[in-house]
This record gives sequence, C-alpha cells and structure tokens, in this order.
Amino acid sequence: MSSVVAINQRARSAEQKALRRQAVLDAAELYFHEAGYEAFSMAQLAKKTGVAKGTLYLYFQTREELFLTLYEHSLIRWSQVFIAELSGAMTSQAYAQLLYQTALADGVFLPLLIRLEHVIEHNVAIPRLIESKRVFIQQVEIVAQRSATALRLSTAQASEVVKTMGVLLIGATQTDQSPSLDNEALPVDVQHLIASFSSEPLFIKNAVRIIEGVRAEAPPPI
Repeated sequence: MSSVVAINQRARSAEQKALRRQAVLDAAELYFHEAGYEAFSMAQLAKKTGVAKGTLYLYFQTREELFLTLYEHSLIRWSQVFIAELSGAMTSQAYAQLLYQTALADGVFLPLLIRLEHVIEHNVAIPRLIESKRVFIQQVEIVAQRSATALRLSTAQASEVVKTMGVLLIGATQTDQSPSLDNEALPVDVQHLIASFSSEPLFIKNAVRIIEGVRAEAPPPI
C-alpha cells in the first residue's frame, strides 16, 4: 500500500503527517513564485491545497513560520547549487559573481532572506527560531569549508567571508530600483542614478574588496 497521502486527505500516522507537511510546503513554494511575499495569503494557499485554513496552522503556527521553513529549504538548495559550481581555485570576482548569480536564480531565497531578520523572525516561536539558526550555522560551515579551498583562505577566514557576503547580498539587492517608467523616457541623469544602484555591480565590486581584504590579513591563530 502506498504511503503517499493526498494533500486534502486526513493524515493519521507520523509518516503521513510528514508527507502532508511537505506537500503543503511544495504547494506554498509554487504559490510564492506566483504571488510573491506581500500578496501571499494563507487563505489562498488553503484553497490551492484543498484543505481548511485551520489545517495549515497545524503544521505552521504562523504565516511567518511557513516562510521561515521555505527560507531554510531555499538556503540549503542554494548552498548545494553554489558548492557544486565552485572550482578548485577561483578569483575573487569569479567567486562573487557565482555567489550572486546562484542566489538570484532561486526565486525564493533572496525575497525571504531580505525580510528574514526584520519581519519573518519576529512572529516565530523562540524554539523554532533557535532550530532555524542552527540550520543557518550548519550551512555557513559547509559553504565556508568549500570556499576556503576555492579562495585559498583558512576556514576561519572563509567563514568570515561567507557571513559578510550574506550581509552584503541583503544590502545590495535592496538597492535595486525598478520604476514602472521606461528608462528611455527618463532624463539621462536619472537613468545614470538608477544604473548606479544596480545590485549586481555593487555587490561584486564590494565583495571583491572584502575577499581581498580578508586574504591580506594574517591568518588567525589556531
């Protein structure tokens, strides 16, 4: 007998509940790609999954807890993709470009990352938040170990780089300005202003500076 439980069927065993929870997450991710963060509605998700809205809260206490879980999954997915594409030795610029492009390619990771600290984490129970922080620590360690080889840094230096890249990524992507007006209709000085705040060149330029600065420092004592 198959252990798969339809999303709109009652889950009874622990295994069935885990499968139902994953099915809700899969549906939520698809819906997030359609609606984005602001328009995402638990009521609409319930309609899409064919379950009562209250049933969703059996698996996720708040909308933000659902987002936190989606973020964790996207973080792990991004780190796996990024690590798989790291080469044995990379320039600082190639590393920064790869990090930016793989993060941007995941339609869930960045939109949730930039809202994580100031929005999402404020409506999540402390035990669940602690669990999430441990997921983050684990992924940072995994990425740092591979980054140390790619950038020819110590593990401690690579860990510092990875953490700083996360902060820089949040700041740089929030500078993107996407006006509804066609740039051709804008004055040249305004076009230049918008172009100067494009997140990719801002991120890569400053990421290279950070990596080179860390490399220039003496390795920390063991």
